[in-house]
Amino acid sequence: MSIADEFKNLSPGAHLTARYAMRPQIVAIAAIGILMALGVFILAMLLLKSEIGFTVLAFGKALCGPSANLFDNVVAAVLFSAAIWATMSFVMMLPAAAPMLVTYAEITDTAAAKGLMIVSPLVLLAGYLTIWVGFAVIVGVAETLLANYLARSSETSGVWASGSLIIAGLYQFSAVKYSCLSRCRHPFAFFFVNWTDRVSGVFKLGLRQGLLCLGCCWALMITMLAAGSMNLLWMTALAILMAVEKATTSKFPSHAIGVGLMLAGAFALFVTFA
Repeated sequence: MSIADEFKNLSPGAHLTARYAMRPQIVAIAAIGILMALGVFILAMLLLKSEIGFTVLAFGKALCGPSANLFDNVVAAVLFSAAIWATMSFVMMLPAAAPMLVTYAEITDTAAAKGLMIVSPLVLLAGYLTIWVGFAVIVGVAETLLANYLARSSETSGVWASGSLIIAGLYQFSAVKYSCLSRCRHPFAFFFVNWTDRVSGVFKLGLRQGLLCLGCCWALMITMLAAGSMNLLWMTALAILMAVEKATTSKFPSHAIGVGLMLAGAFALFVTFA
């Protein structure tokens, strides 16, 4: 059976959502293309504002620096930073949400075939993305406030970078992290226990799934504040690490990532004061 033949009992919009969830690579690649275009624009603007010209050092600082310092106006900086973080969150988290969406679509398709009342997967997705939009706004404000503060001292910036890496590494070993991760890995049990056919109820399920995903990944995402919110290499690496975490059933990947982050943080701290 082809993908087009599946979920035939769902509405066109729900059907399209389910098909995306089975093949999220196309949307992710398109979003990465948009991010790369934004990244080139940001790098060019930061280099134009650089006081040391178009040098290798200036390029490195622009690549790994916060994009919020692109604007002098605080409101514009917050809005732009939040938009960038929201885009990044969608790129990195929508593929991770694919198992949740497919599981829910399969359940609703079966229920619709039996004539039962269902709620579109789009409502679930809306609740899930609401959490990440809220996260983007909060981090956008944080990045804007940190941009000028960290620019005053390379030592301050280095301590912040190393601290965020070490904290993220330690969080990989926490019980909260693994509890959220295990629930993200097994969405069927979540829907089985909390099933509802009310729109508000399904939206709340999306919110809860988004919170679980945030609880699993927030520390890794925060390291983007240290690496620079438009550091495409770091963003790609984090997306791969989070996908590996959710695709396995062992604690080993999470612990290995934690050790790697703490070692990177210790090295960054050494370089700062060496």
